[in-house]
Amino acid sequence: MNIVIADNSGFCFGVNRAVDKAYAELAHSEKLYSLGPLIHNPEVIGNLTAMGLQIIENENECTCNQKVLIRTHGVSKDVYEVLRRKNDEIIDMTCPFVKRVQHIANKYYKEGYKVIIIGNKNHPEVIGVNGWVDNSAIIFESIDEAKQINSIDRACIVAQTTLKEETFNEIVGILTDKVKDIQIFNTICNATRERQRSAFELSKKVDMMVIVGGYNSSNTKKLYEICKENCKNTFFIENKSDLTDIDYKKYNNIGISAGASTPDWVIQEVIESIKDASSNSKM
Repeated sequence: MNIVIADNSGFCFGVNRAVDKAYAELAHSEKLYSLGPLIHNPEVIGNLTAMGLQIIENENECTCNQKVLIRTHGVSKDVYEVLRRKNDEIIDMTCPFVKRVQHIANKYYKEGYKVIIIGNKNHPEVIGVNGWVDNSAIIFESIDEAKQINSIDRACIVAQTTLKEETFNEIVGILTDKVKDIQIFNTICNATRERQRSAFELSKKVDMMVIVGGYNSSNTKKLYEICKENCKNTFFIENKSDLTDIDYKKYNNIGISAGASTPDWVIQEVIESIKDASSNSKM
């Protein structure tokens, strides 16, 4: 059996930066708050909370004069204002790619454009971006919804950074005919784009694909959807314990890909588990 890891799997720059900062702060801080889970990975979050990280759902749960870590997904401008009024120390770990989306949306909103966000309206990144346009954006991620949009005079289009490239291109094609003055920004991040492409190519060459990452991770879900198109034997797992009831004797080549919030040690545990299970199945 041959195991191949897709290029560009695991932690991206933004996630690695945020996690390293959280560990560094917890090494010498008695209390550190995170507005929502720092990243969408249960293993990493479990380690950080064991060290003392306190996850809160909104800025009002934090007391005054505390350290508050803004997670990679970013927040709305109103959240910053609340934290500053409470004299909290803000440790901003918003992914630079997400920051770019926020700045573009805010700039064109101020210039009178209707902002359209192609993405999941319930995802924290999208909620945060919408907060930079006074929660006035049109938000959707399906072709059918795009077709239902009425004509617009001026619109600025941005994308959730973890969106599938194919989805973005298809929706933009529809909106181009509905907007007179359209400003288009493909804000899908490089890490997402690279992971999607490498996973897509690998899934065409193997008998089985394993996608590793948090079940609540948007970019990991997209990897699963992409690979499933090429390889019907594609499995989405969070960690090695999810690898159950798989007959490895059926597969000669197994591909591994992981979301941008999946640490290397989780990926390696999955690989070792597959190797052990494969060896046992041959006995």
